[in-house]
Amino acid sequence: MVVFPNCKINLGLHILRKREDGFHDLETIFYPLLLQDALEIIQDPSSTGDIKFSGSGLTVQGTDADNLCVKAYQLLKKDFPQLPRIKMHLHKTIPMGAGLGGGSADGAFTLLLLNKKFNLGISEGELLEYAFKLGSDCPFFIKNTPCYAMGRGEVLEEIRLDLSAYRFVIVNPGIHINTGWAFSQITPSSENLPLKEVTQLSMEKWKDHLANDFEKVVFTHHPEVKSCKEKLYNMGALYAAMTGSGSTLYGIFPKEAEVKPNFPSHCFVKIM
Repeated sequence: MVVFPNCKINLGLHILRKREDGFHDLETIFYPLLLQDALEIIQDPSSTGDIKFSGSGLTVQGTDADNLCVKAYQLLKKDFPQLPRIKMHLHKTIPMGAGLGGGSADGAFTLLLLNKKFNLGISEGELLEYAFKLGSDCPFFIKNTPCYAMGRGEVLEEIRLDLSAYRFVIVNPGIHINTGWAFSQITPSSENLPLKEVTQLSMEKWKDHLANDFEKVVFTHHPEVKSCKEKLYNMGALYAAMTGSGSTLYGIFPKEAEVKPNFPSHCFVKIM
């Protein structure tokens, strides 16, 4: 059985406060986009271990044991010992460490696929709890529909937001932003307009009101990321921003716009 984990973008991202547990409370709007990985799981009774993992496409850093897909299987195996031995193959297309949530999507889709393929009967609420154990962004991909998020990103409220009338351009300049470092540079604030109110404004007004708090920090240390955002606006984007803690940027264009990307050759560029 094959599934296609997709990425997300953040429409605004406000860091509200640092928590006693060391994490930060935030607010953001997660919006899914169809830039996808591919994940296949097949039963493998002949395997000498519970799971045989393989990968292709973009190189994933770390060991197989660190991969969120493998961790998702092991998480369910503890509560569902009847899970059979499997082979799992992940083909990576979504850039990693880039604010697109690709790894989180892979982990969440593994939970969904195992639940469906092996008839585990896990409810959505329980899947959300398992996903949160994998990472703060993972629960969103269980719902995989536009959501207003609070807490660490796991407190989700589905919202009505349809951007299918627009075209997206995704740009990743290949700069890895350490998430822990990015959070350490932020001074939390609650002075921004509430995101749900901003997204109800016309998109022409988003530029002035819809902000990602990480941009100021990342742009200061990595001017190329700032330059990519400026190029998106020069190309005619109605709105452009960085997603997550970076370094990926996205531009939202009219559907009928003829988009001609002009970025350095080392950049990953995807038009959707």
